[in-house]
Amino acid sequence: MSDHTEIQSVVVTETVIATETVVLEEFVTVALPPGHPRSPESHGMIHAVQSLLYIVIVAIFIITFAVQPFRIPSESMDPTLMVGDFLLVAKQNFPATAGSIPLPSTPIRRGDVIVFHYPVDPSIHLVKRVIGLPGDHLRLREDHVYIDGKRLDEPYAVYRSGPSDNFRDNFPRLANPDPDVASAWWIQMRALVNHGELTVPPHSYFVLGDNRNNSEDSRYWGFVPASAIVGKPLLIYFSVNSSPKPDDDDDTRDADPTPRASALPVIKSAKTSTLSEIANFARWNRILRVVR
Repeated sequence: MSDHTEIQSVVVTETVIATETVVLEEFVTVALPPGHPRSPESHGMIHAVQSLLYIVIVAIFIITFAVQPFRIPSESMDPTLMVGDFLLVAKQNFPATAGSIPLPSTPIRRGDVIVFHYPVDPSIHLVKRVIGLPGDHLRLREDHVYIDGKRLDEPYAVYRSGPSDNFRDNFPRLANPDPDVASAWWIQMRALVNHGELTVPPHSYFVLGDNRNNSEDSRYWGFVPASAIVGKPLLIYFSVNSSPKPDDDDDTRDADPTPRASALPVIKSAKTSTLSEIANFARWNRILRVVR
């Protein structure tokens, strides 16, 4: 009886050892080394790459079909749009072209600011304000625009003092060709002027810069076809201050021949100088301003 019991005890002990061995082998199989395709580290990296690709695809779609950033390089739309303004432009189809994705569009109205392909060189984008619509009879006299004989109210227009220009200020003027006028536009314009008024043809728009005396616009190169319009600016998302900074060494005070301590060089704090540069770097009051 004693021998039988001893044999059973040995069998049970061996069974326990075998079970522990199986568990250990299973644990080693689950603990994959780093870099293995099924390891947690690799799975996290794949997930991060996928998220980045989604962001890139969405950004490409938005830039291609929804909005696009532009920077203002000239003063032709000043003060509405200033040099250094960065715009977000809502892209729309005017009209929809074959093969393009149909997007919601709004009609072009007088007074709208638009971005379009420069008719003379379509690779260049311009931004101007729509003044003449298809069928309008238009003329400029004494710093005012007249549509169908009625004076147009333009609170956004600026006429700054400068040398007189009969072609610019009394448009359309056919007496003498202006050297800055495109030759093809000069020929087309002569056929569209009647009784001192320019007739805007179908599917075309007459545009002007808000800075009227410093803008190269439809007066010089013609109409904007509807198919050349890219979209309408939504807002100014950033604005860089492009005006020159005052020279720290330039003293505009009255000259004083008597030497004094205040005339000695002043060493400014680096922290103060850096903060001043950051504050003057951008036009903070123009950021997120809606374009009207």
